[in-house]
Amino acid sequence: MFVVVGATGNTGSVVVETLLSKKQPVRVLVRTVEKGASWKAKGAEVAVASLDDVSALIKAFDGATGVYLMLPPNYGAAAWLSDQHLRMDRAAEAVKKSGVQHVVFLSSVAGHMTGATGPIRTASYGERVLGYSAERLTILRPAYFVENWAPVIGAAKAQGILPTFLAPQVKIPMISTKDIGRIGAEQLSAGERGRRVLELAGPEEYSPDQVADTLGAILGKKVTAQHAPLSAVVPTFKSFGFSDEAAQLFEEMYAAFSRSTIDYEQPSSLVRGHVTLAEALRAMV
Repeated sequence: MFVVVGATGNTGSVVVETLLSKKQPVRVLVRTVEKGASWKAKGAEVAVASLDDVSALIKAFDGATGVYLMLPPNYGAAAWLSDQHLRMDRAAEAVKKSGVQHVVFLSSVAGHMTGATGPIRTASYGERVLGYSAERLTILRPAYFVENWAPVIGAAKAQGILPTFLAPQVKIPMISTKDIGRIGAEQLSAGERGRRVLELAGPEEYSPDQVADTLGAILGKKVTAQHAPLSAVVPTFKSFGFSDEAAQLFEEMYAAFSRSTIDYEQPSSLVRGHVTLAEALRAMV
């Protein structure tokens, strides 16, 4: 039995679909019965639990051969880092007490770093605490999600602009969440021994200018990447409902990207996905 946390999200849903397609037994962890109804109809077992409830997590993990673990962010939390760290501590405690054999953890590019990486700090923390509680641990460190462009597709359609806090001409590693989910499912099925780190990227690196051009070709109109200043990060993210701390952490992350300090620990051993930028954008459009 494989347990999947975040089954209603981008990566978790792909993990579940991939496992079910291979006739693997799956238990999805959701916050309400309603959120698990569609998975139950497809043959998955449903466990209702919150990441804030250790006892419920232990019960959900009980008997599992492996767990796909990611930490859904609560960006409205005032003390965002401490809130995420506390939730990670609870998940790690549940892993240890349930005796689950293998954890596949969704971390992030630069998950090995401990410096000013913004929200990636929580992924780094997760790697450390799971290292003490998981008997076997596979860490996924994906690059920038292609799906991060979804919120600005509306601006591209309406105004022909693609707002970005990334330098338009600079190529960075990007990957579709479909590839991340597929690889996560494969790692669960493989049941690796010990601790393993997989650095993940898409078929090639892309710049915001390339994203704009590709999106323009899909939409049949001219789309231009519009570089927004870092000073606009906090007010922009606060307008989305992010707390002050969470918004400031995103400013920190984009500043790190601009300095090219966010990178892989093992760039020579990248695992490349198959989904191209065009395929991912076309699905979002």
